[in-house]
Amino acid sequence: MRKYLFIIGLIVSVVFSNHLFAQQTEKNESVRVSADSMVVSSPKSDTIPYHNPKIATRRSALIPGWGQAYNRQYWKIPIAYGIIAIPVVMYIYNNDYYKKMKFAYDARYKEKYQNDNSDVPKIDPELVDLPIESLLNYRNVYRRDRDYSVLFFLLAWGFQVADATVFAHLKQFDVSNNLSMQVKPQIDPFLKNAGLSITLQLKSHTSKRAEAR
Repeated sequence: MRKYLFIIGLIVSVVFSNHLFAQQTEKNESVRVSADSMVVSSPKSDTIPYHNPKIATRRSALIPGWGQAYNRQYWKIPIAYGIIAIPVVMYIYNNDYYKKMKFAYDARYKEKYQNDNSDVPKIDPELVDLPIESLLNYRNVYRRDRDYSVLFFLLAWGFQVADATVFAHLKQFDVSNNLSMQVKPQIDPFLKNAGLSITLQLKSHTSKRAEAR
């Protein structure tokens, strides 16, 4: 269990450092926006505000759902918390039964090998009739599932971070019907066969600006 606590502590430290770096980045962005305050858009250009995927990644790594909120995908926030809540519930459930099984096993072990039955009356009523071998097996199973739930928690957290990052990148691309596609005839010089060549160009959103004079 110590290695899982070390992993969690390492992630918390990385997230905290990313948060400080994100604050500095946002300050730099605000300075850049203020410096460009004298720049106006061309009346014929279809401009879209710049969307920074790094900000979405850092915010989502700090607080689940914050990156989705930055992407304006608010409907994903309860999904992100629901995915993270599942391993949390698994950890609480398995850890509770692990403690019960461990106490019952230790009590039966002292009763069988040390002639000490002082802890036997404290065993959970639903575990009283279980033999010591079953208590040992159940203890190991619940401990294993508890440790797995920590891993699932980290995977769920990373999943919502990846989701925020991917969709932040997709916001920079044009997914409308105004896409560039060309169909041209083509001849293979080696096989001497005729065919068609289809070229699909995904255009990235770029801001065309004209300086105010």
